Amino acid sequence: MSWASTEGSRRSMRANRRRDTQPELAVRRLLHAAGLRYRVDFAPLGDRYRADIVFTRARVAIYIDGCFWHGCPRHATYPKRNSGYWLPKLRRNVERDRETTARLQDAGWKVLRFWEHQLPDDVAATIVAEIRTPATDRAPTAS
Repeated sequence: MSWASTEGSRRSMRANRRRDTQPELAVRRLLHAAGLRYRVDFAPLGDRYRADIVFTRARVAIYIDGCFWHGCPRHATYPKRNSGYWLPKLRRNVERDRETTARLQDAGWKVLRFWEHQLPDDVAATIVAEIRTPATDRAPTAS
């Protein structure tokens, strides 16, 4: 069975971006305005698991997760059509997020995860505070 149940679904899903989403761009603009410089869509460990925003010197990886794709507890929706394809895929996304966070933490990275529905000003303020915290005070834990 195809992943798209209709041609309209196919077009809609193909239009989803992997990077440069509106929530990411809003946060990145605020971080840049605060004088911070970062890498975009970068794999901190050199593998295929890329973070949305990465501060390499501070060893901080930022993820701004979409509510649908990453199973937001407040806003996640689950497809009724073709659910045999989509439900395992969405579960695997959540599992992969946990694995990625654990791998980065094991390698000494701080991982910060935010939801797309969070206010960009709040997200950026949290990131700025984290980056401006001396490295000796920064614990490699997930948020």
